[in-house]
Amino acid sequence: MRRWLPWVIVAVVVALAIPLAWKLTGLWSADDGDDPVSIAGADLSGSGPGTLVSAMTMPGFSRTREGQLVDAARVVYRSTSGDTGQQTEVSGSVFTPKGTAPDGGWPVIAFGHGTTGIDEPCAPSLSDALLGFSSIVVGYVSLGYAVALPDYQGLGAPGVHPYTDARTAGLNMIDAVRALRHTYGDASTRWAAVGGSQGGGAAWAADEQAASYAPELELVGAVAYVPASNVTGIVDHAVANTMSTDQALAFQAIVESLARLHPDLNRDDYRRGAAAKYWELLSACSGPKASDRAAAAAAVKADDFTPANPAAADRLRDLLSAWALPQQPLSAPLSVTYSGRDSFIDPQWTTDAIARACALGGTVVWQLQQGKGHGDVDVSARFDWLADRFAGKPVANDCQREDGGIP
Repeated sequence: MRRWLPWVIVAVVVALAIPLAWKLTGLWSADDGDDPVSIAGADLSGSGPGTLVSAMTMPGFSRTREGQLVDAARVVYRSTSGDTGQQTEVSGSVFTPKGTAPDGGWPVIAFGHGTTGIDEPCAPSLSDALLGFSSIVVGYVSLGYAVALPDYQGLGAPGVHPYTDARTAGLNMIDAVRALRHTYGDASTRWAAVGGSQGGGAAWAADEQAASYAPELELVGAVAYVPASNVTGIVDHAVANTMSTDQALAFQAIVESLARLHPDLNRDDYRRGAAAKYWELLSACSGPKASDRAAAAAAVKADDFTPANPAAADRLRDLLSAWALPQQPLSAPLSVTYSGRDSFIDPQWTTDAIARACALGGTVVWQLQQGKGHGDVDVSARFDWLADRFAGKPVANDCQREDGGIP
């Protein structure tokens, strides 16, 4: 039986809405049938960012109706921490169409998924259905794209997941494209970054870092919808007890992730009542604790997460500000779609981030959909925009509009 937790965002693209979910079932296990085997022809040489540690078949996924339509591999590859610059190992999955690639290879979509959790088991590559993303992947492949789907640091491979650190997730996304090319030699150097929610921040950050970090690849553009570009304002909501229920649960994941990264950060400065009582349950995405997570989430209130004092609030602001976008000029055109009734990300946070990206000289187009929420923005127009970027067509720049364009 499939279980879905209500607060987590699984970002969607292909013709569609964005489901709200944290999927708890569908994880692949050896008991399901054939064991994974190495991908023939994968290049395991090298030691730099994007090189492969392993590339294995995905028997559970490949047995599904959608999985039979593509070539697929679960990869572990080398990447980089955005905080420390140290090399990391990150997992993900990569896909190509079956058949003969066009001249220059299959163009690549790197897809940044929304929040799936903060623990190692919470990785799309460990799920037969890719935690609900299989339709998106196969949709892109059916249009002639190869797809790289990073799990992000700490999901699917050992390590701490730096939740809402778009810079690290963006590097993981770029290196997933490299890992795809090391796995399947018929993938192009031309690629686009696409993502929603947490993945929207990853796509935006990948756009900022691509030119300097991966000059051998050609980023044609990036699409970020309801992006988690700068969530520092959630601390102000926590202090004022004005967080939405969705923001309160996201706040728990942020604090827990930061506490794992910074052992001197005291979790008790940010939890009391039901939040303190059910803290471990709120982070669970698998195992026995996950079955109780929905009840725990229903029991907590926004004021259970109020910072204990101004110093605790300032510490959190400082840490989140270090991750906030933008951080540098864009490498390629960026399209942003966001919503006026977002229960996770205040629209003003995104508006301000767009203004700063324009001030840095970026090429940005954007749309604020006032009546939409976090999970139902319409991104269908972005498919034509992406196709135009691959085709090399001229692109508009809302930053140069006489009215400034900012809502």
